[in-house]
Amino acid sequence: MHYVEIFSRWLKGTDLSWAVTHYAWIWPTCETLHFIGLAFLVGVIGLVDLRMLGMGKNLPLGPLHRLVPWGIAGFIVNTITGFLFFAGDPFQYIHNPAFGLKMLFIALAGLNVGAFYLTGVFRAAEATGAGQDVPMSAKIISASSLFLWFGVMYFGRMLPFIGNAF
Repeated sequence: MHYVEIFSRWLKGTDLSWAVTHYAWIWPTCETLHFIGLAFLVGVIGLVDLRMLGMGKNLPLGPLHRLVPWGIAGFIVNTITGFLFFAGDPFQYIHNPAFGLKMLFIALAGLNVGAFYLTGVFRAAEATGAGQDVPMSAKIISASSLFLWFGVMYFGRMLPFIGNAF
């Protein structure tokens, strides 16, 4: 048996799974928080990405980058609420191709963030002042980031429509 299947069977038998599916307020509360978290995540990261792609060049990148902790907070909220959705009924997710693609896009977005911060691209981009362009490597990472986060949103929205899980 596959490890994801074993974990899902265990998770479905927990009190957490029972609570998510039996308390009528948990799911809609998580949905609301998930959308708020997504707004923070994509709003902040999208703003920084668009600046690095050349929009709003009159803004220096450094002050915009100070908003990134708000985007990280949004990601944390989405991770918690996403896990609660999964805990509620893991089997509606594990066999859904949209869920697999959403998780793939999240993983690739994480690798993209790692490439930005761990390869020196961030240090080069951080020094970008008003009216200046970031290096081409930062533009490629920014374009990839936008594509990947839009993919996460798309496949998240397609969960009820792709596959037969919902």
